[in-house]
Amino acid sequence: MASAGAQQSLKRRDSSVTREDDQLIITPLGAGNEVGRSCVYMSYKGKTVLFDCGIHPAYSGMAALPYFDEIDPSTIDVLLITHFHLDHAASLPYFLEKTTFRGRVFMTYPTKAIYKLLLTDYVKVSKVSVEDMLYNEQDINRSMDKIEVIDFHQTVEVNGIRFWCYTAGHVLGAAMFMVDIAGVRVLYTGDYSREEDRHLRAAETPQFSPDVCIIESTYGVQQHQPRNVREKRFTDVIHSTISEGGRVLIPVFALGRAQELLLILDEYWSNHPELQNIPIYYASPLAKRCLTVYETYIHSMNDRIRSQHAAKSNPFIFKYISPIKSIENFKDVGPSVVMASPGGLQSGLSRQLFDMWCSDRKNACVIPGSITYHSLPMQTLLRQVHSWKSSCLIT
Repeated sequence: MASAGAQQSLKRRDSSVTREDDQLIITPLGAGNEVGRSCVYMSYKGKTVLFDCGIHPAYSGMAALPYFDEIDPSTIDVLLITHFHLDHAASLPYFLEKTTFRGRVFMTYPTKAIYKLLLTDYVKVSKVSVEDMLYNEQDINRSMDKIEVIDFHQTVEVNGIRFWCYTAGHVLGAAMFMVDIAGVRVLYTGDYSREEDRHLRAAETPQFSPDVCIIESTYGVQQHQPRNVREKRFTDVIHSTISEGGRVLIPVFALGRAQELLLILDEYWSNHPELQNIPIYYASPLAKRCLTVYETYIHSMNDRIRSQHAAKSNPFIFKYISPIKSIENFKDVGPSVVMASPGGLQSGLSRQLFDMWCSDRKNACVIPGSITYHSLPMQTLLRQVHSWKSSCLIT
């Protein structure tokens, strides 16, 4: 039989545990004070949720991972992925295959489809040694079997954790997750957009007010120009460059904003007959597969795209844009516009074209971000090539 002192000690410990369980604990494991490796740990009432599982694009190997050593992966009940971009999803194969995590992981149908394409390409183009690779294609394939899919507005319950998701805009399949634990609601967003664009609906307003909102805030203190102004800046620099006999390079990632830019360019060319003899090329090894995924998930897009599709007009079959696979297939004669991956200019066709064109002041490089566009004459960019990430890229 325990002594009175021992019983009091046990009571104090029990009350301490109860108080800790009653606390809603939120711990950023990445992206808390930086852009990259989005990953947020949350616990309440003995339930644990992990939001997103990204990598930091400025680092490689283990240094790119969120701070997983701050948590016990085996205690996590649910992992929710908002969208397919690398800074939100690219450490998922590592987390699923190389840690003690045994919970359940959810994302939307389009996110799962694009996740595999994007991460397989990421493994192929990563310029790191075998020792520094976080995972391989086999790990990605194995992770696919563990990922469950969720529809927008579908409610799922796991171990007393209820959650559902809303459209977030930003990219195809992007979601905001509302999590309800014991009546306390937490809304988590990755990137989101409250503005409808050429193909995506705007982020929804949840019908329930959350008690806590965890939100992507990269541009939280900035006010952006209206979309029509930003699009005009984008098309103006392209029009003026090719009118003067120059070439325009647009380094892009294979999926996400690239599809929006393709729609903008194709529409602009259709409205300007004087440009229609100037070729536009989309150069990405993933291009065809990416567009197939987009065609598959037309129903997830806005009314404009769905009505075109209903009228038997596929918006992703472009009239003025042609695909190219490699620099060997590219006839570099006269003005042209080329969208080429990767978006970081670190390798591949975008880097090859940059090296070919940067010495001619007539040429321009337009570096698109998810919100805005920035352009620089090639020679200016060449002078800044060692610091371009900080001086030129707007994400």
